Amino acid sequence: MSSIYEKLNTALAEFNRLGIAEQFDYQKLYLYSIITHSTAIEGSTVSEIENTLMFDEGIVPGGHNLTEQLMNLDLKRAYDYVNSQLAAKPLITVDFLKHLSALVMRNTGSSYATAIGSFDSSSGDLRLVNVSAGRGGKSYLSYQKVPQRLEDFCKWLNSERQKIFTNAADIYALSFEAHYRLVSIHPWVDGNGRTSRLLMNMIQMEQGLLPSILKKENKAKYIEALAVSQNNDDSTVFVEFMMDAMVEFLNKSIAEFNAE
Repeated sequence: MSSIYEKLNTALAEFNRLGIAEQFDYQKLYLYSIITHSTAIEGSTVSEIENTLMFDEGIVPGGHNLTEQLMNLDLKRAYDYVNSQLAAKPLITVDFLKHLSALVMRNTGSSYATAIGSFDSSSGDLRLVNVSAGRGGKSYLSYQKVPQRLEDFCKWLNSERQKIFTNAADIYALSFEAHYRLVSIHPWVDGNGRTSRLLMNMIQMEQGLLPSILKKENKAKYIEALAVSQNNDDSTVFVEFMMDAMVEFLNKSIAEFNAE
């Protein structure tokens, strides 16, 4: 087992030994933090405190545009749906992924008309256009190849989920690999990152693990690691970055808990 795997298993064991996640309202507030940082990576400026007030009290934060508010509310509902499905451990199918995307994009998606037909991102429709990662960026898979690639992805992921895992780091590695593969297929015109991180967290949570959080402060490194892996057609750099980020978060949480 590599050093980063050992570090993650060790940090998680100490985190669990201290009972950090057993603190009052920890799970709820931690989920709100995941949502806040996931949308922040996509441009939202809504804070964790503002999301807590919006989710729990229905108090809409001022100083933000409607899209930002809806982006966070949609992702909250998407996580609520995933949490309701964890016990059943449903098969991951193309329709299931489309449903996750529809939840993520419910109020911020758009309809598109192309020469070959129309599609609606708020309904989870797969893209019917080719896309690239920003101006002059990497061109993603041709839209014609997306349906079959998604079928292959689902077959691979369901097979991996049936394996017996002997340590937490292997589960995290699988979830990060799934994130990498799905976002690299880029099935939708928007919401790919949020949906991929949602699926990543679902894989972790269905195995009883603390879902990983990608802090907005790590956005640049996250994008760089993803780009390097995609350019090399090798997920290693991305998976190791995500492992490192999780270890960093756990160790910081442990240090803060011990300092109280």
